[in-house]
Formats: sequence, structure tokens, C-alpha cells
Amino acid sequence: MLPRGATSIGIALLTLWGSGCTSLPGTAPDPRDPLESYNRDMHAFNVAVDQVLWKPMARGYRAITPGAVDRGLTNTFHNVSDLNSAINNLLQFKLSRFGSDMGRVATNSTVGLAGWFDVATSMGLPGYQEDCGQTLGYWGADPSPYLVLPILGPSTLRDALALPGDFLLDPFFRFRRQRTYWGAVTLRALDTRADRFAAQEFQEAAEDYRLVRDAHLQRRQRQIRDHPSRPGVPDAAMPGEGAETTERGGDSRFLGLPGEP
Repeated sequence: MLPRGATSIGIALLTLWGSGCTSLPGTAPDPRDPLESYNRDMHAFNVAVDQVLWKPMARGYRAITPGAVDRGLTNTFHNVSDLNSAINNLLQFKLSRFGSDMGRVATNSTVGLAGWFDVATSMGLPGYQEDCGQTLGYWGADPSPYLVLPILGPSTLRDALALPGDFLLDPFFRFRRQRTYWGAVTLRALDTRADRFAAQEFQEAAEDYRLVRDAHLQRRQRQIRDHPSRPGVPDAAMPGEGAETTERGGDSRFLGLPGEP
């Protein structure tokens, strides 16, 4: 069963796609971004929320959280996301990646004390950032129009419709009826945002709509094309592409922030 409201979200997204196909006056429409007018407004909203809410909270989080605790929390959240990645690798028949992700979960959950320490990386077990949107793309689902989601940020219509699957695969979702659930979700979002302060010129990049859009779409294309031998995908990779492991900096879908180009 899908999370409550997932069907309504899907209907709302389809309605938006059917009614909002406009671009800025005086500019050539980008075929990847027929909803540019809406997307720009939502991008500006997300940037404003980040400036007013998430950025100050993340600065406070960094100020009061010891470095060892920050790293431990980050490792714990990554350990949780590795399980989601493993399941999606299995659904894509990427068995070696599935084994690596499951090896990470098993190692970090035991030797790493419930994920507090990232022992698997030092053992040579890479992590892969797979999600349900990538699984749909693997099996041939068109990337569809670029779409900026409230708070969650850059996405596409395909990836937005795949979000309920990611929610269901998230171990935290099993505790959604408990009071601690939203505390854990907020802490993960703060940890993700705080980890991004180290990125050079990050704030300027986050405010540039086209830079965010192009970086996100290119990154998603690289992620989808990491297995060029599958049906329907040319064997020749794009320049600079290759098998892409997880960049252990957090999930870029949170907080309306751009993915790493």
C-alpha cells in the first residue's frame, strides 16, 4: 500500500504537467523544462526557505554539535540509505552493486556500531546512490520534464512519481506513527544541510536556477547510464562518465539544493 496521500500527489503532479507548460516570455523554451515559469517560482521559494530556516538552523547545528558526533550521525543516515540503494540495485539486477551495498549495511550495522562508524569504506566496499527514480529509468521510463518540488527541490516528473517507493523503502518510514519520526527526519535534513557548508561557492550555485537545473539533469543522466550494456542504452558513455559511487555528502533532494555536477 502506498503512503497516505501518494495518489493525491500523483494526480496533482499530472495536473500541473497538463496545465503549466509555459516558459519565460522572450526566451526559447527548453524542451527539458516546459514548466520553467512554475519551476523558477518554486526554486525561488526553496532558496528563501533555505535562507530563512534551514541555513540558520544548520549553522546552529554545526555550532553545538561536536565533529565526532556530526560524523557519526552522517554515517548512520548513510547506512540507512545504503539499504534503499541495495534494494534498487537488486531491482535493476546489478548484483555486484547489490552485494557491495548489502556488505556495507551488514558491516557498518555490526562492526560499525549501528552505522556510527563507516568501517565498510576502509574495507573497500563502495556505496552506490540508487533510488526508485533510477530504477524506473533503468527499465526505460522517460526522464520526463524537469520539476522543482517544494522543499525537496530539483527532480523530474518521473522521479517525483517514484518518491512513494523511496518513502516505503526508508526504514525510518516504519516509525512514522511515532513522535520520534519527524525528529529523525528533521535531524537528517539538518545534517545534510550542515555538511554542505564546506562546498566552495555553494550558496551562489544554489541560487542560480539554470545552473541547478542543468547540474541536476546531467547528474541524473550519469546515474541512469551507469550500466551502458542494458537494452536501449548506447554502449558509448558520455564524456567524463563512468560508474558513479555515492558522494558521501548527503541526499541532494532535500532542502531544494542542487545535486553535485
